[in-house]
Parts: sequence; C-alpha cells; structure tokens
Amino acid sequence: MLGNELLTPTFKVRTSLFLLKLCVHTSITCKETNESKVVRFLKKSRLCDRIAKIQELFDSIIMLSNHLHNGIESGNLIWSRVPESDDASTDGVGLLSSPRDGGGVDSLDYEVIENYAYREEQAHRGKLYVGYYVAVKWFFSLLIGIGTGLAAVFINLSVENFAGWKFALTFAIIQKSYFAGFVVYLVINLVLVFSSAYIITQFAPAAAGSGIPEIKGYLNGIDIPGTLLFRTLIGKIFGSIGSVGGGLALGKEGPLVHTGACIASLLGQGGSTKYHLNSRWPQLFKSDRDRRDLVTCGCAAGVAAAFRAPVGGVLFALEEVTSWWRSQLMWRVFFTSAIVAVVVRTAMGWCKSGICGHFGGGGFIIWDVSDGQDDYYFKELLPMAVIGVIGGLLGALFNQLTLYMTSWRRNSLHKKGNRVKIYEACIISCITSAISFGLPLLRKCSPCPESIPDSGIECPRPPGMYGNYVNFYCKTDNEYNDLATIFFNTQDDAIRNLFSAKTMREFSAQSLLTFLAMFYTLAVVTFGTAVPAGQFVPGIMIGSTYGRLVGMFVVRFYKKLNIEEGTYALLGAASFLGGSMRMTVSLCVIMVEITNNLKLLPLIMLVLLISKAVGDAFNEGLYEVQARLKGIPLLESRPKYHMRQMIAKEACQSQKVISLPRVIRVADVASILRSNKHNGFPVIDHTRSGETLVIGLVLRSHLLVLLQSKVDFQHSPLPCDPSARPIRHSFSEFAKPVSSKGLCIEDIHLTSDDLEMYIDLAPFLNPSPYVVPEDMSLTKVYNLFRQLGLRHLFVVPRPSRVIGLITRKDLLIEENGESSAVELQQSTSVRGRYSETTTRTDAARPLLDDLLG
Repeated sequence: MLGNELLTPTFKVRTSLFLLKLCVHTSITCKETNESKVVRFLKKSRLCDRIAKIQELFDSIIMLSNHLHNGIESGNLIWSRVPESDDASTDGVGLLSSPRDGGGVDSLDYEVIENYAYREEQAHRGKLYVGYYVAVKWFFSLLIGIGTGLAAVFINLSVENFAGWKFALTFAIIQKSYFAGFVVYLVINLVLVFSSAYIITQFAPAAAGSGIPEIKGYLNGIDIPGTLLFRTLIGKIFGSIGSVGGGLALGKEGPLVHTGACIASLLGQGGSTKYHLNSRWPQLFKSDRDRRDLVTCGCAAGVAAAFRAPVGGVLFALEEVTSWWRSQLMWRVFFTSAIVAVVVRTAMGWCKSGICGHFGGGGFIIWDVSDGQDDYYFKELLPMAVIGVIGGLLGALFNQLTLYMTSWRRNSLHKKGNRVKIYEACIISCITSAISFGLPLLRKCSPCPESIPDSGIECPRPPGMYGNYVNFYCKTDNEYNDLATIFFNTQDDAIRNLFSAKTMREFSAQSLLTFLAMFYTLAVVTFGTAVPAGQFVPGIMIGSTYGRLVGMFVVRFYKKLNIEEGTYALLGAASFLGGSMRMTVSLCVIMVEITNNLKLLPLIMLVLLISKAVGDAFNEGLYEVQARLKGIPLLESRPKYHMRQMIAKEACQSQKVISLPRVIRVADVASILRSNKHNGFPVIDHTRSGETLVIGLVLRSHLLVLLQSKVDFQHSPLPCDPSARPIRHSFSEFAKPVSSKGLCIEDIHLTSDDLEMYIDLAPFLNPSPYVVPEDMSLTKVYNLFRQLGLRHLFVVPRPSRVIGLITRKDLLIEENGESSAVELQQSTSVRGRYSETTTRTDAARPLLDDLLG
C-alpha cells in the first residue's frame, strides 16, 4: 500500500490511511461514515482525532493518491509491455539504433525543447545577448567561408603540383625510354593512391566516398557517427589529394562539400576535444538546430569553392541537401559563399606570379567558353534534346551499375578487412594508369591543324604544360595525339580541351568513343573504393565526350561555320549530371558560372529537364541510391503514393509506446533505458478527477543527464513545485555532442540508495510536442514531419472540444503586443463564447503550469 512508504508502519495508521483513500475513491467524507462500525471503532481508539489533526497536511496527498496509485499500476503495465532486446532490434540500420551499437545511426533533435531550463535561460537573456548571438552566427559564417576557401586552395594547389610534376617527369623520361616513363608514371600514381587508401582505412573511415549522402542525411535529421569529426576532415583533405592526384576516375568536388561541412561543425562545437584543439568561447551553438544551420553554410561553401560558383553553392544547399529552409539562413549561406569566392580569387591572383608551381596554369575549375558559339538555330534543338535523352539513359545506367558494384563490395570484398580495401584501390590505380598510358599508343598521331590567329592555342603544346594538342610519343614535333589530349592529362585540363572552341576536328570520333567506353567503365569501378571520391568531374568528362560527338555530327550535317563542338560538349556534361544526380536549378547555375556564358542558359535548362525526366523513369538519383545502400533513412521531398490511403494511427501500430508517469523511481528509469532503445517517452499525469493526461515528451538523452547528475533525485514520490525549487541544470547541459558519443546507460553507476529514489520529470520534459489526430492522412503527417524537422510526433484521439481558433490575423503581432490593423476576411462564428470570455492571462498560461501549480 501507499501508506507503507509515507507513515510509520503501525497497523492503526495504515488503517486510517486506507480509510481516507476509501473515502476519496467513493466520494464520501468521514462525517458520512459516522454510522459505520469502522468509524465507531476508530473513534474509541481516538484515531479520528489524529486523522483530523493531520488531515490538512495530507490533503494534497489524498488528491494525488489516485494519481500515484495509477502511476504504480502504469509502471507494472510498462514492465509487461517492455520489449526484449531481440524484439527491439530492427533490420539493417534504423532510427532506434544506439550510438554504441557500432555503425548505427541516430536521429537529431531539430525541435526546440521548451522545458523549464530553457524558459529560465531565455528569461535571463536580454536584447544585448540576442544581438551577440546573431553577431556570432555571422562571424562563424565568415570563418566557415575563409576556412573552406583555404582548404580548397590547399587541395587544388597540392593536386595540381603533384600532377604537374608527374606529367613533366613522365614526358621527360619517355623521350628516352617509353617503358621507363610508364614505370615512373605508374609508381607515382600508385604511391598517391596508396597513401589515400591508407589514410582512409587506418585513420578516417568516414572520409571515404563523396560524403554528400552522409551530409544530406545529417541535414535531413540523421546523425551518422564519425561524419563530422576532426579526423574525418583531415582524412578528407589529404585523401582527396592522393586519390585525385593519383589519376583515378573521380573528382574532388564532393569531398570539398564534406570538407566544408566538417569545418562548420568543428567551429560550432569549438574544435576537437579528442585532439585537445578546442576552445570554450565558440561553444555557443550546442543545439542540433544551430549546428544544422552551420553545416548548411559549410555545404554551400564547399560547392562554391569547388566550382567557383557562389550562387550555385547556395542553390545546391537549397535544392539538394537541405530539407528545411528559412530566409535568415539564406542570407548567411549567401554571405559564406561570397567569402569563399573572394578567398579563392585572391589565392589565384597571388599564384599567377608563378610562386605556386603548376597551380597557376590549372587549379580551380573555370572553363571559359565565352568565345564559343554566340547563337543557335531552331534546327539545333532536336540534337540538343537527343543529348538530354542520352544523358538520362547513361546517367540512370551509371546509378544502377554503381549500386551493383557497391553492394558487391560491401557484401563480399570489404568484409575481408582493411588490407583488402587497400589492395583494391592499388589494383584499380594500376589499371587506370595502364589504360591512360597505353591506349594513346593505339591511335596514330595527327598533324597539327593550321593555327588560328589570336586564338592562343599552340600546336603541339610544350610537354607537361597546360593546353590542347598533346605530343605524346609522336614521331615528329608537328604532330599530336588526340586520345592523349584527354586521357593522358589531368581531368580539369581534359575538360578544358573538350569544351574548347575554335578547335574544329581536334578529336576523332574513334578517340572519343574509345575514351567514353573506357572512362565510363573506370568511373563505375572506381566509385565505392576506400578513397574520397566525387562524381561531378567524372560526370562532366563522360557527358562532354558524347556531347562533343553529337556536336561533330551536327557540324557535318548542317555545315554551319558558327556551330562549335565545345557548346555541345557543355550540354552533354549538363545532361549526364542531370541524368545521374537529378539536379536542375543548382546544376544549371553552376554550369553557367563555370563556363562564363549566359547565352547558353536556355539550352542548359532544356537538356537538364529532359535528362532528369528520362532518368527518373528508371531509378532514383545517385545520392539517394547511395544513401539507401548505406542504410541512411532519408525522408524524401515527396511521400510515397500508397501513403494517401493510410492514416496516422495505422503508421504507429508497429511500435509500442512506453509512457512514463510524471514521478518515477530511478530504478524504473534505469530499467526502461536498459531494456529498449527508444529515444523519446511520453509522460502522463492524472487530473484531479482521475483522467489520464499527456503532459509532454521527455528525451532519452535528458533522462541520462538526470541519472548521471543525481541532483534532482528526491525521497518523496510526490510532485515538486518548480517555482519553489530552482532548476539545477542549464539548457546547454542537455546538448548531445556532435560526435554522437553521448551518455549511455552503461556509463552511469547508481547505488542501491539511488535506485530507491524518485525523479519528477515535469521540469525537464517538452510540454508542447507536436500532436496530430489519429485519423490524419499519412501524407499530411509525412509532410509535417519532414518540413518541421521533427523527431517525434504524438498521435492522439480526436480532441473533445476546441478552445479557440488561430487565423493569420492572430499571428500578425506588432511590437506592442497588439494585433495589426490588417483586415482579413474570416468567419468569427466559429469562435465560441469560451474564447471571448477567456482572459489574456489565462490564455497565455501553459497547461503544464496549471498542473504543477
């Protein structure tokens, strides 16, 4: 009984408390039971006098006895419904996975938990702090732009110099011995790729791949362990230098997006605690919502640094990686991208003097085709549409082939250990080196065409230098090898050659078809290896190859002198990226910015729309396919079609809800946290009439903080008054570390005395979680969940009454707190007399305050 824990364990006192509880349950008083034999017995023993003396003391206990009794019954019900560890396990990687499970993912809390700690903290903050908070956000945007720009400069400078030294040395050696030149070329590539694979496998496994699916999952609300750590940043930078400099069929643009996100996250958390590179003053953004904004700025900065396309970076973050957007974030993202553009432009201007080695000749992607085709004919729209169809088909095929290859690697090859991953990367490096070095020998050298005055194009170009017309093992000095011009070259220089204007008949159809088949195969095989790998530049090379083929056909068919093959190469690049990645607006702006030709904008839009439509008819985009393969549960922008026939109640029947009473034993909390992996628990209370009431949601991470601190333990199972006892926690104490290695129940040690104590959860729960009725359409629930960035959503029975109705007019509040004078047409008949008679003070008072009071 409840009295055993509240009073001395005498039989008479227990009998009196039982009588009081019986009186409460039957709604009668002691005066109404005067005629009963039990009361007459109690009067003779003078227990009624004792009851009368303590009746005032126990009035509150009597009113809450029903609640506590039901709470104990609810606890017993919980134990009967708690799933075992085997039942709670899910197939694959799911939201219920614990961070310590190894390889599992966890959801992020983008919703603001408005508990009493949060309210108390907000109440002590004035306008000065709000201004400081906003100023720090803008300052961090500046730092993100500078840091990402410098990282991009370092990566490009290293890649260009490694590649420049490699090609210069190889060209010098092959003049004497072809075989010796091949050995040197292969060894240099092998060393660079080996260093990249070794860094990834031994130091930063999360830095493999492009990183865009992981960042997209993070901004979608999924936290993947190790994605934004300091070692991941280091592995991404130096791994990209090795993989791209080693000549593999991949790019550095995707890794730069991941690099910018890592820099933003590390700035938000004040550095790295593991490597003792942290500071306390930047640790202002401890919530997942603030970190999400910083990571979004980092993604845009990465694209702006990779392509020198600041507007394209903003649109990439808006279209491709984020699920939730607001106007304030737009300004900061735009500012960050602008800073990156300034940093990159300054670095390139500083390197033009030649102090950066080979960096001045190549470096950042900028393929200026402004001197190309000025206008286009109506007859050209048909072959351009054909380019869009080809891009959609080849892009969809690329996604499917990479899916098969990556699945085979994960299920068969990579399970054998890190050594096999290194061997695989080295073998692919040797194959790539052999193909790029040996295939040009199959083509005969061609005589140089007549040079066009003022074109700036030299044939043949000097060995190891930037330009068209590579003299690769040719018999005479006035010849060039067209296959070596795009194969035995850096990818950036090869794309410049494919995009170049005024180079009619530079490439033969046989060379372009050979390069397309071999490089397409190499890109499929290379994607998924244990090195940082982006797919932007390989996609541009593939698309520009068949685009130039179509351009050659159009030139010969229409016989127009002002049609440039390089224009069709540009459209082909856009079509393949649209067919593979399924981007439209951001990719269109990126292509315009990197080519510096606004006249081609309508044509790029045309091929992107066609290629995306064709690709969508077969499969999903590249990043969505890779995210699903990696077990990242993304919520796409559009719900599934069959959700239209489902309601919210049907969706939540597969998962048992474990509710907690408001005041709960510490032992019960610890047992619940050990026996299941739920991250959120509804908290229930009872009104004075005994009606069950859901008062909020408490997170697993918050319960772990309470168990570890132990400062909120209490001996009494009665609710506390938070106004009488100050909150002993700041809101920042409940923040989860960005490394996803937060508290676990196994790390908390509780004594036997601790387990017998209680916790009042009311001050620490979220009193205003999002709620939907049980018969709401699942499509509507999906859109609400995704657009608000939620982690938990309550499904409740249909409410019994409406206390008010909010319209647009009610939300147009001026500074003085009164509604604006905007007149809106609305029906006031739905507002009952209840809403008219309710005072402003009662309306503004939270429901939880009434319960706690």
